[in-house]
Amino acid sequence: MTNSTHPFRVLLVDDSSVVRRVLTDVISSDPQLEVAGTASNGRIALDRIAQLKPDLVVLDIEMPEMDGLATLVELRKKYHRLPVIMFSTLTHRGASSTLDALSLGADDYVPKERSSLGLATAIDDLRSDLLPKIHALCSRDLARHQHQPVQQAKPAVSALPKLPEQKIDLVVLGVSTGGPDALCTVIPGIPRELPVPVVMVQHMPPIFTRLLAERLAAKSPIPVKEAQGGEKLEPGTIWLAPGAKHLVIASTVNGMFLHTDETSPPRNYCRPSVDVLFESAVRLAGAGTLAIVLTGMGSDGLDACGEIRKQGGQIIVQDEATSVVWGMPGAVARAGLADAVKPVQEVAQELVMRVMKLRARTVPGAGAGVMRGVYVQQGK
Repeated sequence: MTNSTHPFRVLLVDDSSVVRRVLTDVISSDPQLEVAGTASNGRIALDRIAQLKPDLVVLDIEMPEMDGLATLVELRKKYHRLPVIMFSTLTHRGASSTLDALSLGADDYVPKERSSLGLATAIDDLRSDLLPKIHALCSRDLARHQHQPVQQAKPAVSALPKLPEQKIDLVVLGVSTGGPDALCTVIPGIPRELPVPVVMVQHMPPIFTRLLAERLAAKSPIPVKEAQGGEKLEPGTIWLAPGAKHLVIASTVNGMFLHTDETSPPRNYCRPSVDVLFESAVRLAGAGTLAIVLTGMGSDGLDACGEIRKQGGQIIVQDEATSVVWGMPGAVARAGLADAVKPVQEVAQELVMRVMKLRARTVPGAGAGVMRGVYVQQGK
């Protein structure tokens, strides 16, 4: 493992010599990174990890002899914390395999995008996507390797006055790096009878978001769907923003509806953006907004969380110990905006408790016991 005075060492695994050369050039352009070595398939890669001791592995999914998924399974048996970024195609098969990889222990992924503007633009896009992820994952593991304690954040004292709590009318959630795994923990813990709508942004490209919604739906008591735009927002469905489109909640005389937007520019380099969704939510629900910020790079969602607190809404963030990268939730916690900082395993319970706090003690239906159980634990 490297230290702060030496470059982070990356092992590149891809069966294409052209791709290995492009990745080498991209990584070598950063003076804080170096290519420790390359491998053309998984079997070679596993041998070279032992020899080279890299700080991170970039792993292609589709390779002969031993593909990326099989390699990842073997790698995780011996190297539990070694960061792995999957390199996947923007196809249905590539997206499905990438989600499989994330469930098997990969930390993140970078899609192989082919820009219509040419190779130079595609390489620039790869550089802007891949390099920050390498730095974020290597820096995280450097701190742990040097035995720096992972701090349970104590939110700073906010300059904003603490307003009286109001009934929650709308739940919005934002997540990025490490999100699919975190959502697979949080979403199954939300009971079907939750009396408010839930809308989410996960930073992902098209195809990926649809497949993620399908996978979450298979685990969730509540239907989970990728939003198409035009849907009426009511309890009983969890909506996920589609890749490459902002998701906005708008109000009409007939209620709240979802709208997608693929023409507005990215926010925080992201489309869909957590800030865009959260801002639309607090405009409509005000103090009745409950925002949840889970694991992810960067600070998307921070600005909107400031407005949510000003309006008297509530905010839950995932803690550092259970986050793949404590960027987004950490930014909110450090700004003193979080009402609760929770391990991912406790986020759903915290969500339900806050939604039900000013409501009746139970909700009619098969899931009433779940709601009642939360109240008993909270002494309500």
